[in-house]
Amino acid sequence: MQQDPPPLSRHLRVRTEHGYTVLEFRGDIDIAAAVELTPLLDAVTQRPAPRIVIDLRQVDFFDCSGLRLLTRARSRVLDHGGRIHLVCTHPLTLRVLRITGVAEVLPPRAGMAEALGSPGAASGRS
Repeated sequence: MQQDPPPLSRHLRVRTEHGYTVLEFRGDIDIAAAVELTPLLDAVTQRPAPRIVIDLRQVDFFDCSGLRLLTRARSRVLDHGGRIHLVCTHPLTLRVLRITGVAEVLPPRAGMAEALGSPGAASGRS
C-alpha cells in the first residue's frame, strides 16, 4: 500500500492499494460535494482499464447526488474496460443503494479486503 497523499478535497482521499485506486469519500456527499468531486472522479476514471474501489465508510450523509457520482463512475470505468468495486457499511446508505437499485449493478462490499479480493468485477457484479 502506498502512503496517502494529501487530500484532493475535504470530501475525497485517493490512494493506491493492491493495484486499485481507492477513492475514499468523506463527510456529506450532497450536491455541493458532487460539484467538487465530479472533475476529480472523471480524471481518475478516464484512464485506460481503471481499477477503482469507492469506499463510502467515512460518509455521514449520502443523497441522490452521491448516487449520480457512483453510477457515473461505474459507467466511465466500464466504458474504459476497467473494474470497479464499492465498499459501504452505513445502514442508511446501504438502504438508499438497495432501494434505488444501485446495489444491483454495484454490489456493496463490507470491507477493503473483500473488495480487493473480488473476482470479475468488470461489470460491477459478483
